[in-house]
This record gives sequence, C-alpha cells and structure tokens, in this order.
Amino acid sequence: MINLMPTIFFGHGNPMNALSKNRYTEGWASIGKSIPRPKAVLAVSAHWYIPYCAVTSSLMPRTIHDFGGFPRELYQMKYPVSGSPELARHVKDLLPPALVRLDESWGLDHGTWVVLSHVFPNADIPVVQLGIDETQPPIFHYELGKQLKPLRKEGVLIIGSGNIVHNLTAYAWGNHDIHPFDWAVRFEEHVREMLRKCDDTPLVNYQGFGHDAILSVPTPEHYLPLLYMLGLREEKERVSFPVQGVDGGSVSMLAVQIG
Repeated sequence: MINLMPTIFFGHGNPMNALSKNRYTEGWASIGKSIPRPKAVLAVSAHWYIPYCAVTSSLMPRTIHDFGGFPRELYQMKYPVSGSPELARHVKDLLPPALVRLDESWGLDHGTWVVLSHVFPNADIPVVQLGIDETQPPIFHYELGKQLKPLRKEGVLIIGSGNIVHNLTAYAWGNHDIHPFDWAVRFEEHVREMLRKCDDTPLVNYQGFGHDAILSVPTPEHYLPLLYMLGLREEKERVSFPVQGVDGGSVSMLAVQIG
C-alpha cells in the first residue's frame, strides 16, 4: 500500500506569528516534527488571490512582506527556501481543463512563509505556491483539490493557509485573548462537525450556514484554501485538529490535518 502524505490546513492569523512563540506556533512546530519529511511543499495561500490560475515556477522564490504597520524586524525576516520548477510544471499538467500560468514574479507570501518558518524552520524543503482564482466559485477550488491527489502519493505535502473564521472588522487588535464572538464559535463548530462526518457539500456551500457565515467569512479568500484540502481527502480518511483557538475574538486559528 502506498503511503499518503497528510494534507493540512493552517489558520495562519497575524503575521507577527512569524516572530512569536505561542501556542499556535508551537503547535505548527510540533506538526513539522510529527509528519513524514516531504519531498516538496505545495501551498495554497489566502494571500495569492488573483483573477486566474497560476503556480510559482521560480527556482528561488522571494519572501513577500505583504502587510503594513508591523515592526521592522518582521520585514527583515526571510524564508530562503528553494522553489521547484519541476513541481510547478507537474501541477500545471494535473489541472486541465483549468488554464494554469507558470509565474516567476510572485514568491512566498506571508500566508505561506509565516507558517513554514515554524513547521520547517531550516527552510530546506522546496516550496511552490498555487494561486487562488478569485473569478471561480467554491466548487471549482474543491474540484481542483481532487485533481491534485496524485501528489500525495509522490511525497508532496499540500497545505492550505487561511483562517476558517476571518473577520478583521471585528478583530480586537492588541487583545489576543478576548473571548470569541458567539457567531465565530458556532461557525467553526459547524465546520468541525461536517469534517467529522465527511460531509463536504455543506462546507463547499458554506453560505448555507446563514448569518454566522456572513460574519465569519465576509470575503472568501481565507476560507477557500480549506476546500482544496477537502478535495484531497480520501474516503473516510482521519481528520484531526492539532492546533485550536480563536485570536482577537474573530480569527480562527484552527488547523485541520487530514491523514
């Protein structure tokens, strides 16, 4: 039997997690130590949300500091990992009829490198990013995840990075431990329940969760990476939640590990 690499959705939260040692970053580090060492990483990040499909194909992807108003030391941080043009071409070949561009201008945005700087701190595993096509509905992203399944048998770790609940309007800046909003708790629990039941349809059609979904997912880019992970899941495959918590009342830090 061929062993499958797990696939993991990370709630990445505040960019300052790159420099922080807290229960979330310690959980990410534990994940890196507990899973098999991958040959490469394919990351689907909320922060490469563009009007077409693309995959990074540069040999040395740059560290992108796509945020503002943070301490200078955060902007000085680099994640000097190599890319993999070979993996990028392979991803492109797996995804027809979607037209996927090979992109050398992007790099690794903070949704990817903030997490990986803790999961694989030595930056010695090649990383490629897959962009999220903002023009497509949720079912499109779920189906793309299905098409990427062969990579799990090839030693590639596929990760999603976003937040299941991501409402910055309600976020309590500077107060990380504020009690979570009721709607955030309810929506996250709905997601957990459907994951446990292996019931993907309500998760793809997440707007069906009503007002809680409107508040928890005011824009889709932080939620959509989860759908790729759902598409990658084999029937009745184990799901676990190795990192949990809500930051600032309205940003879920839940990590979802499949396999």
